[in-house]
Amino acid sequence: MADEEAEQESGSPGGDLLELRRLRERLLELETGLRESAEPAVQAATEYCKQLCQTLLEYAEKWKTSEDPLPLLEVYTVAIRSYVKARPYLTSECENVAFVLERLALSCIELLLCLPLDLPENKWEEFQAFVQVAHKNLMENGSRELHILTTLTQEKGVWKNPVLCGILSQEQLDPEKGFPLVLNVFYSRMLLPRTDCPFE
Repeated sequence: MADEEAEQESGSPGGDLLELRRLRERLLELETGLRESAEPAVQAATEYCKQLCQTLLEYAEKWKTSEDPLPLLEVYTVAIRSYVKARPYLTSECENVAFVLERLALSCIELLLCLPLDLPENKWEEFQAFVQVAHKNLMENGSRELHILTTLTQEKGVWKNPVLCGILSQEQLDPEKGFPLVLNVFYSRMLLPRTDCPFE
């Protein structure tokens, strides 16, 4: 019965908002647990990354990208915002710290590239501003994992990016400008393990 009610909640506007609120609350619990942890720094960071990954899997599965990708984009946005807040408490000695953020950023890029239509202008501008601020804040802690996402969101839409437009029109790309972006986006995605959770 509870599962049926949860299914009814997801997919409706009110249900989506409720699920996102629950996600924010869960991520806040993870942030608080990390800040207050008495465990060694590497162990605390490892546990945080594991719990973050499992939480995102749980919530990402609630929506079908083919039907409506926007709630999933909101999930990624909420997760990145939470990660930015937690980053000062995460030690770089834990290799999962960079890996999880890179995985999250690339998943976000993949979703943006699969959108059937461009986001409404106000939504896109809001997302642009968010990514730029998040990247700036993460850079203060030495994290560059949002660099590719920041690059792709500099135009008025992800497919307005001149490099991606050049690929679609089969133009010859400037190696110095085009290939770094292409290699970062596509090769990074290919090289990352395609497992549901990298910690299992």
